[in-house]
Amino acid sequence: MTGLLVAWLVTTLSLLIISRLPVGVEIASLSKALISAVVFGILNALVRPVIAFLAFPITFLTFGLFAIVINAIIFGLAAWLVPGFQLRWGFWSALLGAILLGVINSVIYHFLPFAPLGG
Repeated sequence: MTGLLVAWLVTTLSLLIISRLPVGVEIASLSKALISAVVFGILNALVRPVIAFLAFPITFLTFGLFAIVINAIIFGLAAWLVPGFQLRWGFWSALLGAILLGVINSVIYHFLPFAPLGG
């Protein structure tokens, strides 16, 4: 349970950092970032496996690079579902946001004194 809370807070912090960078991702407030992190986590748990399964052939042909596009789709869906979370440049903002979310999450987890999700 603690790991889930830590993951939620790390994703929230990452989203807030991304919203301050000039990549076209806009989040109105801390509460919208908290909600966005929850929605992002739910979409990753429920929708991402379906999309990844359906997109497996193209992911295989692109040596896994299409997984970045799948991340952008999930990022864009979260922005579409949460009022106050907007993508200024559409897909390109989602693509940059998804890449940055992965990088920033990795950096934050690197500096945590423990591995919250069993790693």
